[in-house]
Amino acid sequence: MIRKILATVAVAAAALFAVPGAANAEPAGYVGQGTDVTLTVGEVGTMTFSGLTASTPSTATADDLVTLGVLKASTASRPTDATGTVSYQVSSNTPGTYTITATAGDSVATGTLTVVPADTAGGTATGIADTGYDMPVLWLWIGGGALLLGAALIVVLTTVRRARNQS
Repeated sequence: MIRKILATVAVAAAALFAVPGAANAEPAGYVGQGTDVTLTVGEVGTMTFSGLTASTPSTATADDLVTLGVLKASTASRPTDATGTVSYQVSSNTPGTYTITATAGDSVATGTLTVVPADTAGGTATGIADTGYDMPVLWLWIGGGALLLGAALIVVLTTVRRARNQS
C-alpha cells in the first residue's frame, strides 16, 4: 500500500516538474517563415519558405481562389533543398489577402499573398466600379424587348380585329 502511495507521489512530482518545462518549450510545429508577396490579378509570383526541415517533401496549401504551381490547385508538393528552403509559384484572379502555408516534416512556415486589382486605363485606375454590364449585352436586351413588344402588339391587333369581325 505504501509503495502505491509513493509511486503516485513520484508520478505527480515528475508531472509537476515536466509541465512547466513543456510549456516554455518552443513549439515544434512552427520553425520557418515565408515571404510576403503582392501581385496584381492574374500575375504569377514566387513565394519562398525557409527554416523548414531540410531535404524533406513539403506541401503548400492555400485558399481555393489561389493557384499554386502551374496548374489550378490549392495544394502543391515539392521537396525542400538542403537548407530547408522551398519555393512555390502563386497567382490568383480574385483580389484579396491569402495565407499560404508550407509544411515539411514537423515544421511549418507561412507567408501572405496580397492580390490587388489590375489597372484598367493604361496605368491608372479609372475609379469606376465594373458592374459587369457590357454594352453588347445592353443591345441584346433592347432587341429582345423590342421583339416582345412587337409580339404583344400583334396579339392585341389580332384580338381587336377578331372582335370587330364577330360584331
